[in-house]
Amino acid sequence: MILFTDENDENKRLDSFLSEITPDLSRSKIQNLIKSGSVKVNGQVKKSSYLLKEADKIEFEAPPEEDLIIKPQNISLIVVYEDENMLVVNKPSGMLTHPTAQERENTLVNALLYKYGEDLSDINGEFRRGILHRLDRNTSGLLMIAKNNKAHEYLAKQIKNHTITKKYRAIVKGIIDEDEFEINAPIARNPNQPHKMTVKDDGKPSKTLVKVLERFKDATYIELTLITGRTHQIRVHMKSINHPVYNDTLYGAGQGKVKTDEQVLQSYFLRFTKPFGGEIIELQIEPDDKIKKVLKYLRS
Repeated sequence: MILFTDENDENKRLDSFLSEITPDLSRSKIQNLIKSGSVKVNGQVKKSSYLLKEADKIEFEAPPEEDLIIKPQNISLIVVYEDENMLVVNKPSGMLTHPTAQERENTLVNALLYKYGEDLSDINGEFRRGILHRLDRNTSGLLMIAKNNKAHEYLAKQIKNHTITKKYRAIVKGIIDEDEFEINAPIARNPNQPHKMTVKDDGKPSKTLVKVLERFKDATYIELTLITGRTHQIRVHMKSINHPVYNDTLYGAGQGKVKTDEQVLQSYFLRFTKPFGGEIIELQIEPDDKIKKVLKYLRS
């Protein structure tokens, strides 16, 4: 098995990463495989504690008897765009992008396998069939899916070179005074809470453009454009300026008066080059139910 990491995998331990894609193998078995040289990163044997970098090539020899088939499930998909090489779906809030060691069903990949079967890229392994980039479970919106490996490589190159435009909508706590500004603050994994990210001087360069859409008594409706694409980038950047995303309890917002399943954040706009054709594709969707619900309350 050959896997390529993306920006969402940066600073993950090698053994943790492999645990995500091979949930039937215990952490100790994975660590033994790494020690035995069955796992190579960019052609070299690394320790279990090796921290991944974007675009690392991982060669992994898993025991055949431990291979796990991901179950296709008849879950409704909202397809916003589709051609012979790719599609873009509107992922609902509450859905995982791909299976994990703890959850192997009801993810976007389970739904994609039911509808497209083998017609999905497998560059990133069975657990991430077709997946080019990810959204947090409770972030809704647009996600690109590759139907074959050539399309995957074509689109992944755009992601790596930051030539894809990704815009988000969010409601954040507090009143933001500036109409438009840039947050330029490096992001790294939180050394004390590894499930979180944080602004850190020795982190990866991270840049977010912020534009105010509407102000309320104690909240602000904003548009965010990602210049880079780090894990939890928007949530971490907004926390760093004391305007955490509404209901983002992981990053200190707490639950607001309007209850939702965590952060009120949506990926609503994508602009990319269609694989192999050179055509520019622009896609935009309406605000999701969470945003509508909170805006209705704030406007009243």
